[in-house]
Amino acid sequence: MSGKDSALALRIIGFLREIGLHVELGEVAEDSFLPGLRIRGGGLLVDLDRLLWPGDLLHEAGHLAVVPPEVRATLDDALQDMPAVPHGGEIEATAWAWAATRHLGLDSAVLFHDGGYRGHAAGLRMNFELGVYLGASGLANAGMTTLASQASKFRDASVYPQMRLWLRT
Repeated sequence: MSGKDSALALRIIGFLREIGLHVELGEVAEDSFLPGLRIRGGGLLVDLDRLLWPGDLLHEAGHLAVVPPEVRATLDDALQDMPAVPHGGEIEATAWAWAATRHLGLDSAVLFHDGGYRGHAAGLRMNFELGVYLGASGLANAGMTTLASQASKFRDASVYPQMRLWLRT
């Protein structure tokens, strides 16, 4: 990873730790689902020497952030085996990662990089840049943010992509 990418990864890690996610630096085996990154014991294990895309940190953190703490603590790489959590799936993790990307002032290509999202990164990037916020309604239903259409109902609304809560309670 280049020095610029390492600095970006460390900035993202600082944010994740600040909001209460456990992030540990260490060695990640080459056979991990994402290069240099694992979900382990409800936190992230990051190998800066093997991490290819700093934006992957945000998406994987999104998986941890959108589930209740009792589920979060049990998560590891086998996300497909996690119990079904209403409003705590892939699309909400993506919406959470977009909100974090905006909060950090990062370019959308950091999150939706060409090496990710099974070839759908460009389409996702375009949707979110145009304000088509897939998954935001799930975050609102989980009490983590407010949709623009609901803002008038709340006095102190954090309208998506602003978040009321970074970690689901």
